[in-house]
Amino acid sequence: MSRFSPENLTLAREIIGRYPRPKSALIPLLHLSQEQEGWISEEAMREIAELVGVTPAEVRGTGTFYEMFHFEPIGRYLLNICGTMSCALMGAGDLLHAAEEELGIRAGGTTPDGLITLHRAECQAACTEAPCLQVNYRYRFRVTPDGVRELIGDLRSGALAGEIPPHGTLATVRQHIPADRAVGAVDPDEDTSPPSWVPVSVEGAS
Repeated sequence: MSRFSPENLTLAREIIGRYPRPKSALIPLLHLSQEQEGWISEEAMREIAELVGVTPAEVRGTGTFYEMFHFEPIGRYLLNICGTMSCALMGAGDLLHAAEEELGIRAGGTTPDGLITLHRAECQAACTEAPCLQVNYRYRFRVTPDGVRELIGDLRSGALAGEIPPHGTLATVRQHIPADRAVGAVDPDEDTSPPSWVPVSVEGAS
């Protein structure tokens, strides 16, 4: 299934309602779609386009700007090994080779069982902890080749299932704003009053 499930469709409409303009919900809906399927299909992009009132091309154009969105099937676990300067100097190449050997695939591939996808990543902003990697964007620091092999073994055995959710899961706690606590979505074109942080002029002040 590529379109939203009934539960996620309800959630998608709730998310859209938080914004003054429906298309402002485009990125949250991409995340929601990827959480459901692990990746974002053409059909999913068409549905998002229908919901927020844009074209499927606009949905794709927005999504492809960000590296966290994937438009082809991804394994349950996405193993991103940083290959940028600090990590490269500290042995990232050895980590990638160890992962390729252990998984039996090259970087960019997915294991035949669909469990793990291996990617070489750009800087993960943890240069002092090099070499580092991420599993579904959850960090591992100062990793060794043996550490990679152990990590892959744990992923295969299910030992980390409670710690690392399936690919696409942005967070394990879902935001929900009760109707009586919401600030309300007002279209910017309809709000002509000055922002609350602009001081009101005092009559006679120079």
